[in-house]
Amino acid sequence: MTAACGLSPRRIRKNNDSTISSIIVFVLNVPEKITTSRLILRRPLLSDADAVFEFGRDQEVTLYMDWPAHTSVQAAKEYLRDCVPRWDTAQEYDWMIALRDTGQVIGGISIRVRGHSADFGYILNRDFWGRGFATEAANAVVNWVFGIGSIYRVWATCDTENLASVRVLEKVGLTREGILRCWAIRPNISPKPRDAYVYSKVRCSDDVHPPESRN
Repeated sequence: MTAACGLSPRRIRKNNDSTISSIIVFVLNVPEKITTSRLILRRPLLSDADAVFEFGRDQEVTLYMDWPAHTSVQAAKEYLRDCVPRWDTAQEYDWMIALRDTGQVIGGISIRVRGHSADFGYILNRDFWGRGFATEAANAVVNWVFGIGSIYRVWATCDTENLASVRVLEKVGLTREGILRCWAIRPNISPKPRDAYVYSKVRCSDDVHPPESRN
């Protein structure tokens, strides 16, 4: 089980209009913590670096990511530091996935809200694959974002060979729309862009596609 679009350690571009960004964050009322039956999704802390490095360096976990596997804990720290401005400027909202009973961080999930749509991705420590944790976390985030009245479409992508993520996205209720040719470079596989599936879930097809006018 690996990421759909994934958490990225890349640095962000600063938004020149911080006032507008602050207003967007306020209007969305993004929860800093989401609780499910077995998990707590919470905002990242710098103290999560060791846990992030543990799954961020795993070649199997990061195989289909669009960023290179971490080679030092410093890469994890840089990602965690960047989570703060990304959240504050409404570029991306990141949560750590932690076990509810112990607080252990086992992965992460992120979402980007753009106009009437939002896209998400996740990553999960390999020791916790096959237990439904990715599906549970994704369901929580998708349910939250569909609570925003202006959101009509939630989508995600995954490499066409990433069958574990295919299963997760379908369990969350997303439907495959098609294939995006040469969509993303997976640096842990090849420097060449690879095809990806695109999946989506819409609020109401009648709202998105109004009836055709009749002559």
